[in-house]
Amino acid sequence: MFPRAAVPRRRYDHRHDSYPPQTPVPRGYDYSHQRLAGVSNFHAPELERFPTYKWEPSPPAPVPPHTPTMTNERKRRNAEYSPHVVKRQRLEPPLFRGPPPRRPDQVLAGSSRSAVAGFDSFYPSPRAHIQPQVTALPISPNILKACVKDKLSDQMVEVFEACQQRASDLARKETCRARLQEDIQRVYAVARLYLTGSSMNGLGCRSSDADLCLVLKGNKRQDPIHVLLVLQKLFKSLSYVEKTQLIRAKVPILKFREKGSDLEFDLNINNTVGIRNTFLLRSYAYADLRIRPMILVVKKWARHGQINDASKGTLSSYTLVLMVLHYLQTVKEPVLPCLQRDYPECFNPHMDIDMVPEGPKRIPPFISRNQSSLGELLLGFLKYYATDFRWERHVISIREAIAFPKNKSQAWRNKYICVEEPFEGNNVARAVHEKMKFEAIKAEFAESCRILWDRKDLNSILPVRTIINKELSRR
Repeated sequence: MFPRAAVPRRRYDHRHDSYPPQTPVPRGYDYSHQRLAGVSNFHAPELERFPTYKWEPSPPAPVPPHTPTMTNERKRRNAEYSPHVVKRQRLEPPLFRGPPPRRPDQVLAGSSRSAVAGFDSFYPSPRAHIQPQVTALPISPNILKACVKDKLSDQMVEVFEACQQRASDLARKETCRARLQEDIQRVYAVARLYLTGSSMNGLGCRSSDADLCLVLKGNKRQDPIHVLLVLQKLFKSLSYVEKTQLIRAKVPILKFREKGSDLEFDLNINNTVGIRNTFLLRSYAYADLRIRPMILVVKKWARHGQINDASKGTLSSYTLVLMVLHYLQTVKEPVLPCLQRDYPECFNPHMDIDMVPEGPKRIPPFISRNQSSLGELLLGFLKYYATDFRWERHVISIREAIAFPKNKSQAWRNKYICVEEPFEGNNVARAVHEKMKFEAIKAEFAESCRILWDRKDLNSILPVRTIINKELSRR
């Protein structure tokens, strides 16, 4: 992924050791996007592909199982787009497929980098690309199992496979989004409603809320509170929405639920940075098979340990994701690159919002030389924040893949935890403003690290079966 086969720049002084490498599991990744719908795609030609699936305003049919049928035809691009017409929100998912087996000295077709150098990757022919329409399709169990080398990793995969967002979950969210946009446009004719956050970045689970961003363009600046009050009144008249609640936070949101289900929504007005970071996090989520299971388990662990609730002075899920990505960027042998640093043009914070999905399509593949198992990475993550990271001195930044020293700016001064928002540069961990809550967070990292290091059993820090059963009971 690094230009001219350069190794990642190492700017962080406090690198941490990784575990002895497992038997190499070669991975080839390709970020591929389609106009107005781009999300990262994973390509390898020899495994089965999902058939094309399109969002419809009404509930779609279930996604068919894998089929061996393959095609070399490129999917026709969707050029007919109008912001004034109620359209399906179309985002293409990465498909998880492993690269073909190879010898250590083999140079892969389409790559100018040797396997010995550690920078080889599989580049499929563009004609072989198929662009399905279901976002965040489940990873094939067989592919993930191939990466499991220990009990702890196997348990993490089990949790992930049971809890990851399914195509049917996303279909429900998309159906509701489309209905809401149509109803909202009766009041705000040019409004456009976007699904953002974990529903779209590949890091959601079955119980994840759906984040919505309503974009209102025009010369007149809209007051978010006023718009949300108008929408609250509108939503009370809708037969498929219930339990509306206005939250007057720094970013005001309207919370509501789909009637007769567990599906909850958080709607904001013109907070377009959420759209930008959705595509940034999605690009990271699909850069390596280990990322999504790792993040899902960390979020479940933090929720169980009562340190994953910004409304109660602890860590938001977004903050936790950035903390995981930072660790994976700065581990001695990086699992992840630094996309904003190495490809700034692809994640320009001033890019027109309609072009944001186009940015990541220009990112070439990346292969990590880090062969640590999922379990080893989880242990390393806990150890890093329990013993290595200096909370009082450093700011976590995935934008630069470093932990830079705190300065005297208001964003970092007198803050217990500092995590940089990768586009706006503010502190996304500002909710942790009480010393008692900060100490509880550190204690949870330290205790979980100690226990898991001794037992190597996920059940020792997380009730695995309870978590799985709760997710499976979602309606």
